Amino acid sequence: MTERTGRRCCLGCDFSTQQVKIVAVDEELNVFYEDSVHFDRDLPEFGTQGGVHVHKDRLTVTSPVLMWVQALDLILEKMKASGFDFSQVLALSGAGQQHGSVYWKIGASLALSRLSPALPLHQQLQDCFSISDCPIWMDSSTTAQCRQLEAAVGGARALSCLTGSRAYERFTGNQIAKLFQRNPEAYANSERISLVSSFAASLFLGGHSPIDYSDGSGMNLLQIQEKVWSQACLDACAPNLEEKLGSPVPSCSVVGAISSYYVQRYGFLPTCQVVAFTGDNPASLAGMRLEEGDIAVSLGTSDTLFLWLQEPLPALEGHIFCNPVDTQQYMALLCFKNGSLMREKIRDESASGSWNKFSKALQSTEMGNNGNVGFYFDVMEITPEIVGRHRFNAENTEVSAFPGDVEIRALIEGQFMAKRIHAEGLGYRVMPKTKILATGGASHNKDILQVLADVFGAPVYVMDTTSSACVGSAYRAFHGLAGGAGVAFSEVVKSAPHPSLAATPRPGASQVYEALLPRYAELEQRVLSGAQRPLE
Repeated sequence: MTERTGRRCCLGCDFSTQQVKIVAVDEELNVFYEDSVHFDRDLPEFGTQGGVHVHKDRLTVTSPVLMWVQALDLILEKMKASGFDFSQVLALSGAGQQHGSVYWKIGASLALSRLSPALPLHQQLQDCFSISDCPIWMDSSTTAQCRQLEAAVGGARALSCLTGSRAYERFTGNQIAKLFQRNPEAYANSERISLVSSFAASLFLGGHSPIDYSDGSGMNLLQIQEKVWSQACLDACAPNLEEKLGSPVPSCSVVGAISSYYVQRYGFLPTCQVVAFTGDNPASLAGMRLEEGDIAVSLGTSDTLFLWLQEPLPALEGHIFCNPVDTQQYMALLCFKNGSLMREKIRDESASGSWNKFSKALQSTEMGNNGNVGFYFDVMEITPEIVGRHRFNAENTEVSAFPGDVEIRALIEGQFMAKRIHAEGLGYRVMPKTKILATGGASHNKDILQVLADVFGAPVYVMDTTSSACVGSAYRAFHGLAGGAGVAFSEVVKSAPHPSLAATPRPGASQVYEALLPRYAELEQRVLSGAQRPLE
């Protein structure tokens, strides 16, 4: 996308697993510039695949921190070469892949404050990290540390009530604990530990940027109600951890003005503000402009639910984070592994591989499927922990097969009933003003979206969300600039492009599913008790 000069704007950056991306959004909230640097393609010297290194144990997954630094050099040089007018940038914010951690060596803050505009960042920061390969969200090597943390605070449920999630291998506290146990010298030599988001903000700030509440909620360390570090969790992970993390801040905080390095090297104005960076999922919530009572459903390889919550009920499944655009509210994430691959399998088995036939089956079967209910988990599900296929007829008797069209409706109704039940388990409630935003591959299928609208009893909208974390970061920059916590985010972004209506609940849908949902929940418990050990 080409840049037109003279448009005052905010920048949004996204440091994701495979690339760094930047968008510019003008004051009318139109995206008018975007560019990216792809790690594997543009920085092949780091030898990553999909932006990461998977280690020999297949559990440890890291990314080189200097690759992220050099990617920022590259993308800013590309913008400069295109004629981008950096003097028009009022503020910037960004997102980082959640849970990943960066370890700044003692002396790094001095190096950040003394950057020379004559040299790229990566040449000046190469000796600033106590470990060169950062653990990221794909890492699952910290099971022992997870059990230690849960034991220290009285169990998985107690940890979830405190921090919003039970212990997960990818969560940062457990990664820090592993580093301290395996490499105490590197830990001792770290003056600051950042998340990927606050690390990226630090590059722009020329000093250590604080961790924000929302991304900080993905660490198993932050008390999400009080928004302070949990002393019990810190102590369970590593000594002197609080001073290495710094104090967390509201996600809409202005953390400072841009470093003079960018003023001199690229032509930013010294008044350009840096708004706290956050995680990619919270930034996407901002980019999709969810409001209280709204829900976003990403229908991809795995299905993900984003919920806006007022009064969360932490559980053993899912994650509750502080809300990135309203400090008094929360958001929740629920992940379902059996997403589009499961839908494609049933399409192949029951609709001869045709989406057209799949849609016709949904059109020709009744809401509620005449009482036939199915569970379809070809890979071990996360929410809940079940594997296998289970079908029940209207009499609650398990049966071995359904006719093809019944099978298709049982799959789609089951997937959406599970989403509603587990969302409500975290404190979510459908409200009269609820909107459902559908994204991902299956959001192009109107008949699937019709079932979604019917099961939730709320209208379904679709919008282009390919850059939602990036665009959400630019929106958050405007919000921080406008006063942050004192101003409603929805006011700041009200002129942004609106999603389009795709489906509304059919007459009678609420009666059908209000009756069916409790039955589905009971059958799920029956399958679960027969299939899995309990979590605690």
